[in-house]
Amino acid sequence: MSSTCAAALDWLYSTQMFGIKLGLEGITKLLQACGVLYPRARVIHVAGTNGKGSTCAFAESVARAAGYSTGLFTSPHLVEFNERIRVNGQMIPDADAARLIFRVRDTIDSWEVKPTFFELVLAVAMMYFAEREVDIIILETGMGGRLDATNAVPKDVAVLTPIGMDHTQYLGNTLEEIAAEKAAIFAWHRPALSAPQPPEAIRAIHAAAQRMDTAYRIVTEECELPLGLRGNHQRRNAALALAALRALPHFLASEAEIARGLADVQWPGRFEEIAPQVIMDGAHNPPAIRVLVDSWQQAYGTQKARCIYAGSADKALDEVLELLAPIVSEWVLPPVQSPRILPPEQMADKVRAASSAPICTPATLAAALSDLPPHTLICGSFFLLGEAKAHLRHHTAYRRTEQ
Repeated sequence: MSSTCAAALDWLYSTQMFGIKLGLEGITKLLQACGVLYPRARVIHVAGTNGKGSTCAFAESVARAAGYSTGLFTSPHLVEFNERIRVNGQMIPDADAARLIFRVRDTIDSWEVKPTFFELVLAVAMMYFAEREVDIIILETGMGGRLDATNAVPKDVAVLTPIGMDHTQYLGNTLEEIAAEKAAIFAWHRPALSAPQPPEAIRAIHAAAQRMDTAYRIVTEECELPLGLRGNHQRRNAALALAALRALPHFLASEAEIARGLADVQWPGRFEEIAPQVIMDGAHNPPAIRVLVDSWQQAYGTQKARCIYAGSADKALDEVLELLAPIVSEWVLPPVQSPRILPPEQMADKVRAASSAPICTPATLAAALSDLPPHTLICGSFFLLGEAKAHLRHHTAYRRTEQ
């Protein structure tokens, strides 16, 4: 990375001190000031609790296989900031990232109320997509929906992946309240699609559709074509992505292009086999852990995992560990460089309450990763996955698998 890009990212990360500020007034002002509030491209907007990234990845890959120029905005990144912003499957180059970060910095220099980190990143993405004149933009919601910065961008299709209990401090204490926040991405008279949801969520989704006078469809089918991502749940994500593309005005793709896009899709950290029978997965809440356990048992039957695990203190760790315990033969609890991660000693106390399997607390993450025998599972926080990927990129066997 060049010193210019490093300086740009240093400034951008310094804006995290402004914290999370949900609302659309600031991002609307920012996108307008940058000249990208109303994109020329058609926009698919995806919200939900689990499966957002995979659904976005399927939609982007199929659209690109069909000959469309694509812009993909996702979060968080695992290793490099540039992962968040992609055009035609390629991460934004360092030079473009630096140039646009400095441009947005200059734009807000005199503002009394500064935009948040996420708002600034979205503005950089939208400027890059405009410069590259993409045909289709796929936006992954950061958190919630109604007040998430991505909801300031006019969309052509709104998509809801499976909704569960998460971020309750921001979104509400019931599934119906959380679903209402997420379904608020529905746009007036624009197509809306949803994965199958619990009855409480359906009530909120139906009410949102009525307010926006839009017909919505629950996508119950599963995609039967070969997929580049593992796990039965990905068949539902792929079907939802295809339904979203088909709802776009004038979208055309042949069966061969659809098949190629689905087969070629790559999305790191989602039941990703990084070495033979070594799996990395970012499941971090109860619904995602249930899917992970199901995927593990589909792949390996009754074979249990050596589980390298870390989790954020604000997550439902007791329930997560209880759900994960039946497939774990040994717990490895390394330190991770994030203040949000529960320290290994405290995590060990929670693990003992949920599992009788032995526990190891290595002094460093590098020590935890020094040996990766078959049937190793690295899971939990994306902070863990990001650090692990950064470390393993220097490991010859892992590099060979990744290529």
